[in-house]
Amino acid sequence: MENNNTQNVTYITFDGYVDLHKFRYLYFVILLTAYVLIIFCNVTIGCLIWTHKSLHEPMYIFIAALLFNSVVFSINIYPKLLIDILSVKQIISYSACLFQFFLFYSLAGSEFLLLAAMAYDRYVSICKPLQYPVIMRKSTVTTCLCSAWLLPACFIAVLVTLSANMQLCKFNLNGILCNNSIYSLHCVSSETRSIFGAVALIMSALFPLLFILFTYTRILIISYHSCKEVRRKAGQTCVPHLLVLISFFCLCAFDVIIVRVGSSFPKVVRLTMMVQSVLYHPLFNPIIYGVKMTEISKQLKKFFCQTKVI
Repeated sequence: MENNNTQNVTYITFDGYVDLHKFRYLYFVILLTAYVLIIFCNVTIGCLIWTHKSLHEPMYIFIAALLFNSVVFSINIYPKLLIDILSVKQIISYSACLFQFFLFYSLAGSEFLLLAAMAYDRYVSICKPLQYPVIMRKSTVTTCLCSAWLLPACFIAVLVTLSANMQLCKFNLNGILCNNSIYSLHCVSSETRSIFGAVALIMSALFPLLFILFTYTRILIISYHSCKEVRRKAGQTCVPHLLVLISFFCLCAFDVIIVRVGSSFPKVVRLTMMVQSVLYHPLFNPIIYGVKMTEISKQLKKFFCQTKVI
């Protein structure tokens, strides 16, 4: 720990890097390249959805919200990682660590809820097409978006407040970012925080996940008993969402594994898992939606063709 008594600031040291002095510039190039690609790909598709009226449908609005989450998630993580890699000491103030923790998990909960909203949108579109304009109105989409962003933020804000008031006995964080491992820094565990954390996990992740599985099961059953055109539509629009869900579930699984049993893994394995948890998913989203969603793919081709002509 480094504690500045004048400003009363407590600093946490990241202790998850492996041979940083040897591979400093390799780490920096890999992460900087990933960061630039993530921002470029997500912003490009987000802007296409924003500027083309043909994409102003609930499904594409939810996709744009997911892409926005990926941008904010990356801005929350990557600049600090890049600074740490080039720094002599990899440290962060405890308050900044809590803020990174807040954005990390509020965006994670938001992602689950947005994927649940997308699953419901696909269910109504495929299984109740005649009622779709009535059910998926602008007010419904707005409510889904606000709920997806506000509910997880409120849950995580309470957890952060509880953690901010707890005394620290350790000041070395076994990782490269502020995730659930910050709980290991506290002198004592909090039963209140554990209970509220379980409630937040159930409301922001478990319930949406069960809803998604139920919804896509219903879509699968109905599509199987329908005509070929319905099955084609279901495959075109549902497969990309399921791939993104699987990708995001893997990210969450990495995070849980790192926190729960990471101490028994070699340091290089823990570092690899942590990098995986923040690397591929923000880049995976725009690639999947840009390639698999027909309308988005069409607009992307037009955009790049116009760019070449100019």
